[in-house]
Amino acid sequence: MHLSIEVDREDDGRWIAEALELPGVMSYGGTREEAISNTERLAIEVIADRIKHAELPPSALSVTFQVLREQLAGD
Repeated sequence: MHLSIEVDREDDGRWIAEALELPGVMSYGGTREEAISNTERLAIEVIADRIKHAELPPSALSVTFQVLREQLAGD
């Protein structure tokens, strides 16, 4: 499974990252790297849960991430 991560920076300085292929999988972080790491961890947890409930095949746990261009507040 290949997941694209979109990164944005909020007006208040926080970063948010979203796994586009998994609706609702997004996390904030104090830094860009923290937001990406939190989102990757959440995505893996969601995929593992879907495998556990037979919503995805076990092969779906093979995951790669690609960080897309980031959006900065005011862009």
